[in-house]
Amino acid sequence: MRCPFCGGPDTQVKDSRPSEDSSAIRRRRVCPDCGGRFTTFERVQLRELVVLKRSGKRVPFDRDKLQRSIDVALRKRTVDPERVERLVSGITRRLESGGEGEVTSEAIGEAVMEGLKGLDDVAYVRFASVYKNFREAQDFQDLLGTLGERLEGEGDLPEDGEAVPAPLDEAVAAPRRGRPARKRA
Repeated sequence: MRCPFCGGPDTQVKDSRPSEDSSAIRRRRVCPDCGGRFTTFERVQLRELVVLKRSGKRVPFDRDKLQRSIDVALRKRTVDPERVERLVSGITRRLESGGEGEVTSEAIGEAVMEGLKGLDDVAYVRFASVYKNFREAQDFQDLLGTLGERLEGEGDLPEDGEAVPAPLDEAVAAPRRGRPARKRA
């Protein structure tokens, strides 16, 4: 493993342990040349995947790119990082075990949308707006309508007795409380 600081070819492993969800091995390394310390993660890769983009271009699958796109959708949302890691690992595992060496970017996008829908509604809408290339407010309204139908289908009272959030149409129409909205120039 090359040192990310000085580029030295030989680094030493000082500590190895499984990650929190045991899907990877976390290794602490040190460079004997510059003394730099860094962490690497080792994951099982079942097969080499190639992503077929909409443009027809083929690129290698990049788990880190998948992680970054989900992180962008979840920015400033309070979601447990362990749940996010399970989502990314689950999508990756499903793609690798699918039997195909080539997967379309649409299949990846749909898998991410499905996972985000169960994780966080706001992140789902954010991701969908970019993935489906929304052009106007009607696109958002249509997507929010499908979310509203899903929420209405879940029943009136949850089993633990918590209050159910207002249906989407009522929540949008309700007046805001607190500070008034700032005017934008």
